[in-house]
Amino acid sequence: MAQPFSLPDFYVPYPARLNPHVEEARTHTREWARGMGMLEGSGVWEEKDLESHDYALLCAYTHPDCSADALSLVTDWYVWVFFFDDHFLELFKRTPDREGAKRYLDRLPAFMPMDRGAATPEPVNPVEAGLADLWARTVPSMSDAWRARFAEATENLLDESLWELANINEGRIANPVEYIEMRRKVGGAPWSAGLVEYAANAEVPARVADSRALRVLKDAFSDAVHLRNDLFSYQREVEEEGENSNGVLVLERFLDCPTQEAAEAVNDLLTSRLQQFENTALTELGPLCAEEGLTGDETLAVLAYVKGLQDWQSGGHEWHMRSSRYMNDGGAGDSVPGFGMAAASLRFTPRSESFRARSHGHVPFRHVGPSLLPEFDLPFGTTLSPHLDGARVRIVEWAQRMGLLEAQPGVPGSHIWDEERLLATDLPLCAAGLHPDATPDELDLSSGWLTWGTYGDDWFPVVHGRTRDLAGARLANERLSLFMPLDGSLAPEPVNALERGLADLWQRTAGPMDEAGRKTFRAAVESMTASWLWELANQAQNRIPDPVDYVEMRRATFGSDLTMSLCRLGHGRKVPEEVYRSGPMRSLENAAADYACLLNDLFSYQKEIEYEGEVHNGVLVVQNFFGVDYPTGVALVHDLMNSRLRQFLHVAEQELPVLYDDFGLDATAREILAGYVQELKQWIAGILIWHRDCRRYREEDLRRGTSTPWHLGGPTGFGTSAARVAGLLSTQGRFSPAGTAPREVA
Repeated sequence: MAQPFSLPDFYVPYPARLNPHVEEARTHTREWARGMGMLEGSGVWEEKDLESHDYALLCAYTHPDCSADALSLVTDWYVWVFFFDDHFLELFKRTPDREGAKRYLDRLPAFMPMDRGAATPEPVNPVEAGLADLWARTVPSMSDAWRARFAEATENLLDESLWELANINEGRIANPVEYIEMRRKVGGAPWSAGLVEYAANAEVPARVADSRALRVLKDAFSDAVHLRNDLFSYQREVEEEGENSNGVLVLERFLDCPTQEAAEAVNDLLTSRLQQFENTALTELGPLCAEEGLTGDETLAVLAYVKGLQDWQSGGHEWHMRSSRYMNDGGAGDSVPGFGMAAASLRFTPRSESFRARSHGHVPFRHVGPSLLPEFDLPFGTTLSPHLDGARVRIVEWAQRMGLLEAQPGVPGSHIWDEERLLATDLPLCAAGLHPDATPDELDLSSGWLTWGTYGDDWFPVVHGRTRDLAGARLANERLSLFMPLDGSLAPEPVNALERGLADLWQRTAGPMDEAGRKTFRAAVESMTASWLWELANQAQNRIPDPVDYVEMRRATFGSDLTMSLCRLGHGRKVPEEVYRSGPMRSLENAAADYACLLNDLFSYQKEIEYEGEVHNGVLVVQNFFGVDYPTGVALVHDLMNSRLRQFLHVAEQELPVLYDDFGLDATAREILAGYVQELKQWIAGILIWHRDCRRYREEDLRRGTSTPWHLGGPTGFGTSAARVAGLLSTQGRFSPAGTAPREVA
């Protein structure tokens, strides 16, 4: 069969090396797989399949320094996970059977007990037998925290197979953002990262395992592993097996472009994720270890883990080039290099380096003119609270009491807002659309949080960004948590308006909550405030963010979790917390958040690019990634918004009813969650109304100074490249300047 596209020129920044114990692992894992019933008689594999796939070679490349025993154990894990993938395909994907698949998957966590020495059920198939054996052999040497992380990654890998199965049944292809998020779970690379800790004998300390730096390193690693696999496996998965969970297919459909062009775009995203990994390791890892006070041994463990992830990337690439499982022009045959360095596998490409230079070469304060706006076609709307006029008066009084409208003592340049700017920004209008049924007090509280968050978002760049005061910004952010006590204790005396406003809002909001509710709500606020530091760090580097990192952090900078938490305040404890943490619910909220965040980026483009010298704007990120002009970037962002909106509706209509049944929710819980979907619709529609009617983003108001311009300065250099995908989209007549778009939402 002819290949559907030519493999692109891969960026491989680290050399591949081979573990000397590869033959031992081959021999051991062949006998292990046979003992677990995975070979003859399984109906899935014969010995020749295992031999040709050569998972021992994969593990010898991805774990070049581990012992023979560790390599054999890790190889067994990979044999198990690939067998599971093929076993699940044969049983449930070829003849779609969700109920049978769910019963199959629901049994597997029982073979990963958290209590050491706990009994497990009797295995009834090779997947269960293999998991029971591997768990018992692996976990004794690891901490409870690692075991919990690894079990969660394993369950995600197994459970999200239902998402793939549902998409196959519906003939549905995911949108790019949804695909990246879900592929991390079903693709298994976070699970692979857990095995890196085991093989490298480098367990990540529990207190930093959930930090942004380690999370981004794991996610960037995972995305690169999966995108590389998608390029090699397209022919097998899409053309032979009928799969639709493949990044090349996703971009082929989203961009409406030829397969070769989609493959090049996937490779560009793979490159971007590898460069995100590098940037995070170089700029965030050292400060994290210092701030958390890691010991020398703990720091060495973190560094060994990161090195292990790097080894996996290059080793995984080398294996894909050789395994018969994938499209690779027949593989590299027997030309396996000797032990040590495989220098030929180390490649920097002109495309990868031009992308790196472009990401750091943004020229700030370019004249771009009024923001271009497409037509927004929401299939739902909202109303405005009848208490809006009163809230507009009261927010001015509150802002004056908190000191938001005056300079802060001893802080040069801190008079960033006055009454005119507050009125022009008109956050009560946003709150009135988000919460049309709110009481006056509830509307004031929502208006206060929106106003405080917007003030803080303006404050940090002006007060700390202009002088590159990243250390001061970090200390200022750490102090904010002091004004959100979980136990009702007194907070310290505020030293500025930002602290004073937070203390007031927290007391009014958290008072009626229980401790668990306070903890969840404080985490939402801290997620937003920490994201301001991420923005300052990128600004200091003059670095346009990687697309995936941008989308995920944009939810935090926009305050999505915070404002959605306000929607959930009235739900009480009638809905189990695990429902809110479930995959479908997170997909619902993330899709809504992404629509709103990208909507803001369209309206704020001129303000941020021309007046503020920003690098954090979704349109700019798309322009930089694809190398396209402004109108094409707007068109691509708008298409992504619409795909996220379709996903939001799909989850609400198709996935949530199944979730309710899976959790056995009663009528009250179902009614509350149906109301939450309606609240999120109001949330989206209210944000659109606010953007259209406030005076924060229009050119005439920018010129009058209602949005105070400030200049960071910084390096200049390469601009954007010539458009590569401009021909994909016709943008003529699709846009209007900000403030003149037609009004579909009342």
